[in-house]
Order: sequence, then C-alpha cells, then structure tokens
Amino acid sequence: MESESRTAEHASASPTSAAAAPEEPQPVELSPVESSPANLSPVNLSLAELVGDWSDWAQTAEALGVTVTRVRTLIREHQLAAAVPVKGQGPKVPAAFVQDGEIVKGLSGLITMLHDIGFGDEETIRWIFTDEDLPGRPIDALRENRGSEAKRRAQALA
Repeated sequence: MESESRTAEHASASPTSAAAAPEEPQPVELSPVESSPANLSPVNLSLAELVGDWSDWAQTAEALGVTVTRVRTLIREHQLAAAVPVKGQGPKVPAAFVQDGEIVKGLSGLITMLHDIGFGDEETIRWIFTDEDLPGRPIDALRENRGSEAKRRAQALA
C-alpha cells in the first residue's frame, strides 16, 4: 500500500506527465554590478539620482572659502555649473565639483568646452556624471588627475 502511494505521488510530479502545469518563468536576479546606477541609462535617472550629493550655494561658498556672490560669478563664468536637482528646491552645485577647498582641477575648462559646443548647465552636469566610454565617470577621472581622458572625449563631441 505504501509503495502504491509513493508511485502515485512520483507519477503526478513527473515533468513528462501530460497534466503537468507549464512552468512559470523565474525572475532573473541581477547582480549588484548589473543593476548599479552607473550601468543604467542616464536618460532614465533624474539629475538628483545621477549626481547624488549636492551643495547649495552657501555650502559651496564655505567649501571654497569664498562668498556666495563669488559662487554665483563662478557659475555665470562657467567655472562651476549648477542645476535644480529636485523641483521646488533652489539651484545647487554637485558636491564632487569641490575637492580639498578648491574647484576640481580641469573642471572649469571642461565645463567651458561643453558650454562652447552648446550644452547647458544641466546637460553639462549630466555628461560629467555619466559613465559611458571612459573607465569611470568624467568627474572621477578629473578628481583622480586623469582629466585628459575626459577632455578628449568632450572634444570628440564638437
């Protein structure tokens, strides 16, 4: 009797059984690398998500040791770039643009170059924080003193 019930259970669980239900597709689990923001299309990310840390103009002024008026001038002269990361908030500067109390070396020239080819501040920030061709984002290359890679890529856009 016991062997009959085992046989019946085994037969109903058999994948070759005609009455077997179709298998449902299993969800694919992405590894952290495949699902990281750097590998998602920057078009799908908001500017706030793409950049991460932002500083308002007063925080930027404090980090640079200058006045808020000077920060406004730096933005107007394309030495820095600012954007509104979240609607309803004021314009902010990506915190990564300042390193050791100074504007990141090479950033001002890169911002000017991108403005010269027609980019606005928001497009410039998006480009600087997007990882496409370089091994890393242009802002990372600038912060690690590898700015020539980012500048060559920007020149290729012209």
